[in-house]
Amino acid sequence: MPAETHVAHGPIGPDEVYRILRERLAEILEIDEDRIKLESSFTADLDADSLALIELVEALEEELGERTVGFTIDDEDLGDLR
Repeated sequence: MPAETHVAHGPIGPDEVYRILRERLAEILEIDEDRIKLESSFTADLDADSLALIELVEALEEELGERTVGFTIDDEDLGDLR
């Protein structure tokens, strides 16, 4: 049986995605999670740069890829992330 059929976790909701995003971004930027809000701007509010964005995408693809088969963020979409 293909590995894709062996996903042990249930669906990931928006609250769980936000929690994971905050944890990983706080680690990458070395800031307190409380500074990261839904309305925070990646560059203006959090002083993050393109390298931090790449690190965040890699961390999210790694973690969410283990839970959601085929999860990726296309390079073309990086410019739209805020």
